[in-house]
Amino acid sequence: MLKLAEEIIQGRRLRSGEDLTFFITADLNQLCSGADRIRRKLCGDRIDLCSIINGRGGKCSENCKFCAQSARSRTGCDVYGFLPQEEFVEDCCRIRNKGVDRYSIVTAGRTLAGDDLEKAVDTYRAMHNACPDMVLCASHGLMEEKDLARLKEAGVTMYHTNVETSERFFPEICTTHSYADKKEQIRRARAAGLTVCSGGILGMGETWQDRLDMALLLSEMNITSIPLNFLIPVKGTPLGQRPRLSPDEITRIVAVFRYINPTAFIRIAAGRSYFNDGGAVLFRSGANATLTGDMLTTVGNNTSQDREMLLSMGFQLKSLPEEYNNQKEGCCYDSAE
Repeated sequence: MLKLAEEIIQGRRLRSGEDLTFFITADLNQLCSGADRIRRKLCGDRIDLCSIINGRGGKCSENCKFCAQSARSRTGCDVYGFLPQEEFVEDCCRIRNKGVDRYSIVTAGRTLAGDDLEKAVDTYRAMHNACPDMVLCASHGLMEEKDLARLKEAGVTMYHTNVETSERFFPEICTTHSYADKKEQIRRARAAGLTVCSGGILGMGETWQDRLDMALLLSEMNITSIPLNFLIPVKGTPLGQRPRLSPDEITRIVAVFRYINPTAFIRIAAGRSYFNDGGAVLFRSGANATLTGDMLTTVGNNTSQDREMLLSMGFQLKSLPEEYNNQKEGCCYDSAE
C-alpha cells in the first residue's frame, strides 16, 4: 500500500475499469498509513472546518430512505418554514467566532424557489456582509442555474449536492429523483460559477464495489470537497433498522477515498459519534476536513473539543478572530456551545 501511495503522490490516479478490490482486504494499518502520507504530501496539515444549519425543516417531498425529514418517514422531526434572517446571521457570526471556515444553510425539500428563494438570497447577502471572511455554502436541492447564479451574487461560493452512493445502488435509496438529476445539478452549480461539495452516505446496504464506484465518479468529476456520512439509523425511516458500520470499516472507507481522491477535502460528516475520541484515527487515515457542531437531525461534535483534539494532533486550523468573546453590532459572538 505504501508503494501505491508513493505512486499517487508522484502523479498516478486510479481510474474506473481498474481492479481495486485489493482495498477491501488490504492490511488496515498499512492502508491508513499510506492514505495519511498522501494527505500530508498533497494537502498539507490544514484541517477545514464547516458547520451547517437546518434552515427549513421537514415535509420533504422526496423519498430518500435515509432521511428523517422525508414526508414518507415517521420520525416526528420538527417541521418549520425558512428561518428568520436574523437567526441565520447571528448563528453565522457565532460559528465564525469559533474559528470555523465554512457555513452552510441546508433546507429540506426538492428545491428552493419563490418567497423562500428571495429570503435565502437576502439572507446570504446579509451573512456575507456581517462575516465577509466566512466561506458560505448552500444546500437547497435541485435548483435552476439562474437561481444558483443569484446565490453566487449574494456571496455564496460553494454548492452542496450529494450523489449519495453509486449510480447502480441509487434507485434502491431514492426514486423521486434520479442519479442523472444529481449529476446535472453539479453541472448547473459549476456553470453558475460555484465550486461543488458532493459526497454521500455509507452504510445504507451498498456493496464495496458501490463505494469504489462512488469514489471513482467523484474523482472523475473533479469534486474538491467530499463529505462522507456514515449512516446513523433513525427510527421511523426505511433504514432505521440498518446495522451500524464498525469503526474499522469506517476508517477503511475514509482511507480508500483518499487514495482515489488524493487532493480533495475528505470531509467527515455524520458518524464520528461511533468513535469514543471524536474519530481522531480518521484524521490519520486521510481525512482533512470535518463538519463540526450539530448535524441536521442528529447531534454532532462540540466545536471547541474538535479544535482542541485537532490542534493536539499537530494540525493547523483557522485562527480564532481577535474579537473572540466580544460583542459586535449586528452579530452575536457567544463562546458558549
